[in-house]
Order: sequence, then C-alpha cells, then structure tokens
Amino acid sequence: MPNPNKDELAELVLKRITASGAEYGDIRFLDSRTQTINGEDRRIASIQDQQDRGFGIRVLYHGAWGFAASSVLSLEEAPRVAELAIEIAKGSASLAIEKVKLVDEPVHRDRIVTPNRIDPFTVPLEQKTALLLATMESLHRQAGIVRSRASLWARRDQKLFVSTEGSRLEFDLLAVGGNFDATAVHEGRFASRTFNTPYLRMGYELIEEANFLVEAPRLATQAVEKVQAPTIAPGRYDLVLDPEHLSLTMHESCGHPSELDRALGYEANYAGTSFLTTDKRGTFRYGSPHVNLVADNCEPETLAATGYDDDGVACQTWDIVREGIFVGYCTNREVAPNIGEARSRGSNRADSWGSVPIVRIANIGFEPGQATLDELLADVKRGIYIEGHGSYSIDQRRYNFQFGGDAFWLIENGKRTQMVRDVVYHGMTPEFWGSCDGVADRSHRRRYGFITCGKGQPGQSGWMTHPASHARFRNVNVIGGQAGS
Repeated sequence: MPNPNKDELAELVLKRITASGAEYGDIRFLDSRTQTINGEDRRIASIQDQQDRGFGIRVLYHGAWGFAASSVLSLEEAPRVAELAIEIAKGSASLAIEKVKLVDEPVHRDRIVTPNRIDPFTVPLEQKTALLLATMESLHRQAGIVRSRASLWARRDQKLFVSTEGSRLEFDLLAVGGNFDATAVHEGRFASRTFNTPYLRMGYELIEEANFLVEAPRLATQAVEKVQAPTIAPGRYDLVLDPEHLSLTMHESCGHPSELDRALGYEANYAGTSFLTTDKRGTFRYGSPHVNLVADNCEPETLAATGYDDDGVACQTWDIVREGIFVGYCTNREVAPNIGEARSRGSNRADSWGSVPIVRIANIGFEPGQATLDELLADVKRGIYIEGHGSYSIDQRRYNFQFGGDAFWLIENGKRTQMVRDVVYHGMTPEFWGSCDGVADRSHRRRYGFITCGKGQPGQSGWMTHPASHARFRNVNVIGGQAGS
C-alpha cells in the first residue's frame, strides 16, 4: 500500500488540533538513514545501515504541552496520535501552575538542502571499506603499534515541519564524519593517538579531503612517541590549546551553561544546571577581553546550521560572550520570554521523530584574534601544547572542571619540544577563561563538533559545531593522571 501524502496527514492533524481549542500545534515528520562502518585491527568489524521514520505531534493547550508520536504513517494513525497529544496537553493544563506562552515567530515556507559534491550514500561500500583497511594497514607498518581502529559515518535526515501558524518547512540534510586511531605499547603501558575529521554538513568530499592515508603514518609515529614519553611534574603551566581540544572545553564550560532552560532550573536531571544564572547576563565576567564566543547557526556546513529549528524558528547569529562579558543564551520560543526577549534564538531541537524538542547548544565559536601559532608559543617560557580530545570531568553547574587531551608537547623557551603524556589540567570556568591572553588569527580556525551531546530525560543526542583558533592560557593548574569521563 503506498504511503499517504504527508501534507494530507499534516492538514488532517492540524485541523484536529485547531478544533480542540489549542493555541498552537505542529507535526514533524522525519525519515533518517544512518550508515556506520567500523574497522578494527586490519579488518572490517561492522557495517550498519539503518532507516528510521515516524512523526511527532506537539500541542499547546491553555499553556501546557502535550506530545505524542508514532512510526505508522496512515490516515487512521495520524488523527489518533493527534487526539492523544491533545488529551495529554489538556491533562497537563489542568495541573500546570506556570502557563507556557510562546514568543512570536514569522511564518516560514522554505526548503533546505545540504549542498554536497558527493552524496555519501552513492559511494560504494567497497570503496569505503578499502579506505579503512588501507588506513589500518598503514598504521600497523609502524613498529610498536598493536591496535588500530577506523570508521566512517554518514546520515541523511529528510524532514517536514508544519504548524498551525502556517509554517511549512522541508529539509534534506546530510552530515558526514570519520576517524581512525592507533594504539602503541611500551613496557606494559598503552597509549593511543586519534585523527578525527570534523562532523560537518557536507558530502563524502569531506572524507576525500581528509587524506587518511597521508595522515596515518604521522599518527602512528606519534602514538609510539606518546607511549614512551615522560610524565611531567604537577604544577602551574602556560597552555596553548589547539582548535579540536578547545571545542570540547567550550562545549562543556560555556555551551551547556548558556542553555537558558538550565539557567532557569528547568533541566537538571541529566547533566545539571548552570552557574550562568539570569542575573549574570550583561555583567558577569566570564573571561578575559580576548574571549569572544559567538553562536552562529547560519555558518554553512556546521551541524546546527539547519535553516530552522524544530520550533520553526529561523537560524540566527548572536553573542554569548563579548570581550569577556557573558551576554547571551541559547533559547527556544518557550523560555525566551523569561529574559525579556521577544524572539527565540532558534535553538530548539529534537534528536528523532519520537523526541520532544528541547533547548540545545548552538554552534558556539571562539572568535579569532590577531596572533600566529608561532607567536603564541614564542611568549611561553614553560608550558604545554595540547591537541585533541581526551577524558574530562565537570561539575553539575559547569563551574569546576578538569580536561585531558589526545597529545601533549612541552613548550620550552618559546619552542615546542618533546612529547609528554598523562597531562590533565584543572580549573574553574571564569578563572580559566580569564587567563586567556592570546588567540590565533582566522587562518588557524578549524571547526569541530559533536553528534553525541547528551541532555534530557529520556536522554537525547544533540549536534553542534564549535569553531576555534589556537589560544593561550596562563598559569593553569596541571595535575598528573587521567581525568574521569
């Protein structure tokens, strides 16, 4: 039996919602395809190609939400699910103390398609597996490498959003990523080095441009060097951090605390609240004057640049931190009025058709400065240069933290010298960002992001990109060992 027309289903659902007396409703259809190929130790360990589709309906009735979803697209199922969402909203309204009022948003009718040169789903599996096998083989040519892994990932989301306000938004979104790592052993000790492409909204050209086979020998050599490297004495060091490393530090210590629902105490179950409470907006010194953090959900190829969020709000650009002062939040249509804003920032997203959209971190980027990397290093007498992601730990309010990394080098008298291992630095968010005294220029800017950002209960995975250039931080407390995750 052919699938019913989605516009026909949407019209049927929205008529039911309007007739119920609800002040707002929307339906979101989502058809997702995800392909993941994993290699381990010179073999292909798994290939997954999954399809998932369904729809979710939101209803706002007398200031309270109702939500229901289904994977069955039919003329019988859609009205049933709509009635369930209405019933839930009415039940919630009978108990609600605070009434939800949505800020206005213009009506949008649009189609958003991810530009790409090579559709990843048209690239033969044989070509992809051959790349992973060749990459792992290259890693094992380095003496001392005992384990290898390599993977490719791609996803297509085809989505239709229709609301009672008249918005109709159609999406065909792609995202691609890949990585590999090598593990070395020395005197019973293991160490790994990882290469990551950024997850970006591009086609398979991202993988081709990453040059796995060119990068593999370098990574393998560094893994061996890392496992044999000495540890360092705990103490205070100047740090120079690369863009990939900074993406995680920004994500945890500014991204999550800038979600307004956290700051208001609405979301505290999964990963805490926020020290950036609303009384701090516009006055609190988050970092030094060198620190400018900008949310940009409009930059092409970044993960949160989807044109519109799951409230049907157009993506935007705004300041989170300007010259060290905290000034802005990530919001949706529900929470924006709590800080007197007349429009949502467009940060409401759900990870599937069966999930309720919630406030998510935007593409928050660290604005470039004027220095070169060599200039940042030149003014360091005793320090550490850190690349990549490692283990981390941060408290419930995103205030006290510790971060590791993937690779570490000593900086001695302005030069990067020998590799070291087991570096973990500790700090408090405003103290750490306050110690930033230099940022590299735009030529050093790189974009890294996440597709597994956890939030909510039931938990959801959010997607966002955090661009940055290298940056220098003074007199940071470095401790030994590895941080917890």
